[in-house]
Amino acid sequence: MRLLYSFVWGLSLPLVLLRLWLRGRQEPGYRQHITERLGFYPTYKPAPTLWVHAVSAGETRAAEPLIRALLECYPDHQLVLTHMTATGRETGSKLFADISSRVTQAFLPYDINWMIRRFLRHFSPRICILIETEVWPNLIAQCQQYDIPVSLVNARLSEKSLKKAHQLAALILPAARAIRCVAAQSTPDAQRLTQLGISAPGITGNMKFDVTPPPLMAERGAALRLGFGQRSVILCASTRDGEEELILNAWEKHALRQSEHAPLLVITPRHPQRFDQVAALLEARNIRYLRRSSLLQTPDLATDVQVLLGDSMGEMYMYYAAADVAFVGGSLVPLGGHNLIEACAMGRAVLTGTHTFNFSEITDQAILAGAAQRITDADDLMQQFLMLLNDEIQRKRMGQHAYDFFLRHQGATLRTMAMLEPLLK
Repeated sequence: MRLLYSFVWGLSLPLVLLRLWLRGRQEPGYRQHITERLGFYPTYKPAPTLWVHAVSAGETRAAEPLIRALLECYPDHQLVLTHMTATGRETGSKLFADISSRVTQAFLPYDINWMIRRFLRHFSPRICILIETEVWPNLIAQCQQYDIPVSLVNARLSEKSLKKAHQLAALILPAARAIRCVAAQSTPDAQRLTQLGISAPGITGNMKFDVTPPPLMAERGAALRLGFGQRSVILCASTRDGEEELILNAWEKHALRQSEHAPLLVITPRHPQRFDQVAALLEARNIRYLRRSSLLQTPDLATDVQVLLGDSMGEMYMYYAAADVAFVGGSLVPLGGHNLIEACAMGRAVLTGTHTFNFSEITDQAILAGAAQRITDADDLMQQFLMLLNDEIQRKRMGQHAYDFFLRHQGATLRTMAMLEPLLK
C-alpha cells in the first residue's frame, strides 16, 4: 500500500507545486524556500540535533514550551523546527527570535522517500518529535530505516479522523504502530489512538496550557481598547469560511439595529488568505469597518466604525485582552472548532458553538468549570453576547473561572519531557 501511496505522490507532485505557487499569490511565504520542500537545504553545521515538526501556526505555538525545555535540558544540541505552512514558519520566527542561533527553521519535504532521505541525511536528527496529528507513512518508515525514534506529542485524534484512518488502514496503521512514544492530550484521545494500534499512549495534557501569554500582548490589548472609546467589545476569534456571514446576519439583527449603543464587533479570521474575503463581505453589506493594520498609524478608532477586522498574525492574545467577551470560531460550522486556551489565559468569558469535535474534552471541561458556554447558532451567540455585556457580575465570574481553568491544567510539558527522556538517552 505504501508503494502505491508513493507512486501517487510522485504523479501528483507537479500539481502540488502548481498549487503551492498559486497559493503564493495571497501568501508570498509559499513562494519562498520551495527547494526545501523537495529536500534541498542550505549548509548545516554538524551538531547533535533534535527535530520538532509543527505543521502550522497553532502547532508551533503549542510546541514553544517543549522546544524551550528541550534546549534547556540539552544545551549542547541544536534544534531543527520544520513546518508545512508559511504561517507556521512566520510564527516560529517570531516565537524563537531570542534563541534563533540554536533553532533552524525549514519546510518539511513532501512525503516522498528520496526527499525524506535527503532531509534526514542533511540534519541527522537524534529524534523526530511530531506535534498533535502528523502521521506521514514514508517519513516514519525512513526514520525507522535510519534508526531515528519517532514520537507524537500533544497528540489528539477526533472520531472523524479515526474513521478516516481506518478507511486507509493498510497505509496508516503500520505508520502509527511504528511510533515509539505517544503523549496524548486527553483520555478520549488516548483511547482513539489505541484503536490505531498504538500501545499504551501516555496522557500528558495539552502543552498549550504551558504557553505564557506575553506581557507585551496584554499591554497592546489595553492600548487597543483605549482606542475603542467607551464601547463594549465582542470578539469573534479564529473564524472560518461561512461563519462571518452567519455572525454578521445575527449582529445586524440583534446588536446593531436593536441597541442604542451597539458594541464594537471584532472579527479575526483564522487564516490570513481570508482577510481580503472578509473585507469584501463587509463592504458588500455597507458596514463601516477598519482593518487592524490601519490602526498601526492611527491608534484611535472613529466612533462610526462598526467592525474591526483583525488582519494581523500573532496578536490573538492582544485581541482577547481588548475584548469583553469572546467567541472561538470553527464551531458554528462543522469544522471541529479551535481550542479555548488563549481566551482562558486572558481571563475572558468564552462562547463556543456546537461543532467542537476536534477539542471535545477540553471544551466540555471548560463548560463544566463555568469558564465557557455553548451556543446553538449565530442568533443564540449574539443574544448571549448581549446578555453577558449587560451582566457584569456573570461576565467577570466566567472570566475568573476561565483563568482558574487555565492555571489548573498546566504541567503537560514536564510530563512530556519525562516520556521523551528514554528516547534521548
